[in-house]
Amino acid sequence: MRSLGTIATVFAAASVAACVHAGTSASMDAAALQAWAGKPWDKAALMHTTFEVGRYHGVPVMAEHPCSDVCPQYTVRIIHYQLPPGTSCAEAGGVEKEVLVPIAITVMSKTFCVPEPLVASGAYYAK
Repeated sequence: MRSLGTIATVFAAASVAACVHAGTSASMDAAALQAWAGKPWDKAALMHTTFEVGRYHGVPVMAEHPCSDVCPQYTVRIIHYQLPPGTSCAEAGGVEKEVLVPIAITVMSKTFCVPEPLVASGAYYAK
């Protein structure tokens, strides 16, 4: 049986996804983005999902939860910009960060454009 926290996480992710699909993603300031990134998350409920968290400086911020061979234990969360075509990371106010992403029975290094407020704390990447 899933815990109340797991159920709440699933409903929160679903409501964020519903807002995104309705075209009403919320604008976030640095404090709101940091607060969202600092919240606990459920690996089992969110593995293999990607959704828009909101927009920071008008650019969509995504939460991606890849997993590979041992799921949900090896699920990671990566919070990053979804850059509009033709926009560089620097132009969006982001910082390029390299992280390890689970692939099959190993990991692969991949570069993401991370919103600047999450860089110093490292909250853009969680295992």
